[in-house]
Amino acid sequence: MAPEIPIAIYPRSVKGRFRNLKYAILILAYTVFFLLPWMRWERATGPQQAVLFDLPSRHFYFFDLVVFPQNIFWLAILLLIAALLLFFVTGIAGRVWCGYFCFQTLWTDAYLLIERWVQGERPARMRLRAHGWTAERIGKLALTHAMWLALAFWTGFTFAAYWADAPRLLTSFVSGSAPFAAYATVLLLTATTYLFAGVVREQVCTYMCPYARFQSVMFDRDTLIVSYDRNRGEGAGGRHKVTRALKSRDERQAAGHGDCIDCGYCVQVCPTGIDIRDGLQVECIHCALCVDACDGIMRNLGWRTGLIGYTSERALEGGRTRFFKLKTWGYGAALLLAALLLVNSVATRAAFDASVRQTRQPLTVMLSDGSIQNSYAIVVNNTSVHDLELRVGVVGLAGASMSVQPADEIELHPEESLTIYVKLRLTLQAKAPKRIPFDFALVPEEGASAPLKVPSQFYTR
Repeated sequence: MAPEIPIAIYPRSVKGRFRNLKYAILILAYTVFFLLPWMRWERATGPQQAVLFDLPSRHFYFFDLVVFPQNIFWLAILLLIAALLLFFVTGIAGRVWCGYFCFQTLWTDAYLLIERWVQGERPARMRLRAHGWTAERIGKLALTHAMWLALAFWTGFTFAAYWADAPRLLTSFVSGSAPFAAYATVLLLTATTYLFAGVVREQVCTYMCPYARFQSVMFDRDTLIVSYDRNRGEGAGGRHKVTRALKSRDERQAAGHGDCIDCGYCVQVCPTGIDIRDGLQVECIHCALCVDACDGIMRNLGWRTGLIGYTSERALEGGRTRFFKLKTWGYGAALLLAALLLVNSVATRAAFDASVRQTRQPLTVMLSDGSIQNSYAIVVNNTSVHDLELRVGVVGLAGASMSVQPADEIELHPEESLTIYVKLRLTLQAKAPKRIPFDFALVPEEGASAPLKVPSQFYTR
């Protein structure tokens, strides 16, 4: 059996509150994404770019916040928050992420705006294709795809600019001296953006995206979905176009017909080409453009809006939608807890951190005077934007003598990491345990920050 060839979809423009909301989100998302790498930010040290993921130095800069590799658990919390937020919102309002915030949706909207600007509205685009390969069609298609590629290229370059100094990257990119990774990244994202948002845009949501497949496990009878009120729209005699004999609602109701005039506007505006009147479908991304389309028709006729709208399965059956359920409270509580944990961790992060390891094999060395020596390496990271002076000491190891290289008082510049080497000597008493726990104490200058104790072990044999 031959595979089914997808039918070309020509979404029509529409006006309404949901379309305006989508435009507002589109403008906000594009403004943040495209302008953020170019925003300058003054720091005492480090790059002057507001947001930068500096892989060579393993520092992530987000305005005044500097993230180090040891803060990787923040990423784990962020991923947990994203998952919980997805479950929480989807359980209440369905696929609003797909309809309003998904990158595929945002870029497809922009590509459709370009297509309409160059080729015209839906009927004009359909006529253009129906007339074959005329000079007009070739010219408009060439301009459309050129603008798509330009937007795709700038999307790819902007993403790369988050990983390097944006002005310097642009100069080196144009001159041909940028790293290979920059060219590869931009090329890959240019190709995928152009392909997904322009060439196979509706197929991405219909066939490629896994979210549509597992969304049903997050839905329940109280989840808001875009639905068609079949009882009102169909009536006993089904939907019917407006005719001279079926013009008013009274005439239509007397004939057994509902409020749906079968204009097809809801189908024409759908970006995936479905008919919402056929019920909830996996292709529906809940963008609610069909709601705007239907409401506009109802207002023109002077009838009540809401024939298509956000509602729940329970409400369609005559019940009342329940938003506050045990599942909702559970997701909400877990989401709030994770967010508070992240905020607290970021707000209470110390000005410096340290880790310690022993550096000799064997762990113990017997000296000529009978004392035992252990050697350690302490890596200290200044996570602040200020100079830091520290004094190294030992707590919980009575009678131990210490030598420190380069010195027991060290100075670290902002974001600097320094390894100091410590040798501890201890004259043992009779029946000393094999391991003696103690702490290295890193004490900053008075008032700079709280002291830090790093646990370690002293091996006697």
